[in-house]
Amino acid sequence: MAGIKKTYTPEFKKKMVKLVLEEGRQMKSVNQEYNLGEGSLRKWIRDYSEECETNPELNNKKNQMAEILKLRKELAEAKKENDFLKKAAAFFAKELD
Repeated sequence: MAGIKKTYTPEFKKKMVKLVLEEGRQMKSVNQEYNLGEGSLRKWIRDYSEECETNPELNNKKNQMAEILKLRKELAEAKKENDFLKKAAAFFAKELD
């Protein structure tokens, strides 16, 4: 017996694409969390990328999502470095006492 084909709204598809492209979520985790088919999300991202090539407004939005993702990664790295430096400072402060 064949499975029933699910249909998704364009808004839902855009939300899933945004989770991957802007928030940096892994496709596998998004697929599992939202119970998506294996290739659905990959196809939606590919379709969005192709649409961006012909629509300057969408291309600008895609570039903004990429920049946001890049900045989020940089911020996370800076926070890790900051935490490390705080721990190191506390350690050396104890050594001086």
